[in-house]
Amino acid sequence: MGFYSTAMDAVMEYTGLSPAGFFTILALMVVVYKMVCGMFVGPEEFDQKHREITMPGPAAVPEPVQLGDVTEEELRAYDGSDPRKPLLMAIKGQIYDVSRSRMFYGPGGPYAMFTGRDPSRALALMSFNREDLTGNIEGLSSDELEVLQDWEYKFMEKYEKVGRIVLEKSTNNNTENGGNIKEKENGAVEE
Repeated sequence: MGFYSTAMDAVMEYTGLSPAGFFTILALMVVVYKMVCGMFVGPEEFDQKHREITMPGPAAVPEPVQLGDVTEEELRAYDGSDPRKPLLMAIKGQIYDVSRSRMFYGPGGPYAMFTGRDPSRALALMSFNREDLTGNIEGLSSDELEVLQDWEYKFMEKYEKVGRIVLEKSTNNNTENGGNIKEKENGAVEE
């Protein structure tokens, strides 16, 4: 008991607090310290905890499928509304698979309005206006075309090209007399 009473006398003498008040403040300081330390975790620890909490498991991104030539109307089917289909987006008529960046280009993402279409004009203008979501780049300044070229280079580096946009699908067949017949998408035939 001698040590206990000596310690309590020392607490009162040095702090001017009763032992109950001193240990209450000490306990609160430990709690505050733990809370503050928990707010400042390293990036590795945060990523690990964040993955465990928000993402039950990594979603496998399917391999890009080569589409070839498609019309703008066919491209719209790849806007993220069907989770089984890849997310596709075109720049200057070249189609890229952006599925690996689903958090940006998928439904609810900040760039979701760009998928399933060719938003070249919007990218060049750095615009989110619906009327700019077109592949028409006529009338753009050289600076805007340079911005669009930068976007295209970024997409070429990061995403796989899976096709290109055509105005209308056509198949060329040789006839007996050596001429060509074009069959348009709507079934009409041209010679």
